[in-house]
Amino acid sequence: MDSNFLYLVGAGLAAIGCLGGGIGIGAAASGACQAIARQPEQQGKIMTFFILGAALAEATSIYALVVALMIFFTH
Repeated sequence: MDSNFLYLVGAGLAAIGCLGGGIGIGAAASGACQAIARQPEQQGKIMTFFILGAALAEATSIYALVVALMIFFTH
């Protein structure tokens, strides 16, 4: 088995980590919509926590993407 092939497989597996951010943001958006529907007067506070959670979930996806790109382009 060619070693370059293994590097490409590793980069692909590292890129799978990007899915977690999308799933996390989707779940957070769903929860925020439900919470706002139940308590509209708390919209500002809910949106603050939603944006913070979305930023953290997106950061983990970016880390996974950076690792995948580093594996892909270093070999």
